[in-house]
Amino acid sequence: MAVEKGNKVKIQYEGKLESGQVFDKSQDDKPLEFTAGAGQVIPGFDHAVMGMEIGEEKEFKIDSDNAYGSRNEELVKTVPRSQLPEGLEPKEGMMLQTQNPSGQVMPVKVVEVEEEDIKIDFNHPLAGENLLFNVKVLEINEG
Repeated sequence: MAVEKGNKVKIQYEGKLESGQVFDKSQDDKPLEFTAGAGQVIPGFDHAVMGMEIGEEKEFKIDSDNAYGSRNEELVKTVPRSQLPEGLEPKEGMMLQTQNPSGQVMPVKVVEVEEEDIKIDFNHPLAGENLLFNVKVLEINEG
């Protein structure tokens, strides 16, 4: 049986940047589960697992356009320090969490700290990155 759109799939995976740095990895006892073709994973990942069979392993590269998109410098915003939680001392490189208008929590990165303001990068941390994956299909179930 090969992965088709609508199948429920369980896979083990490791994701790396082109530098070789691992940015994400499934745990042995907690494989990634998703419905193929349902938009639950990045588009390039969905496309790459289509047609794979149980037990099959595959390495593939996803360019940034099919992953988290290109970096958008307009998403680097200046925010008054007064908007930060009380007692938080921001530092360059620090990761914070914020909510978008729909209430979804998203990570943001402090890129510059000044006396009155800080600059925060609202781009996804992997925006602009080409991603390398090694995956193994563990299970395929009809949707």
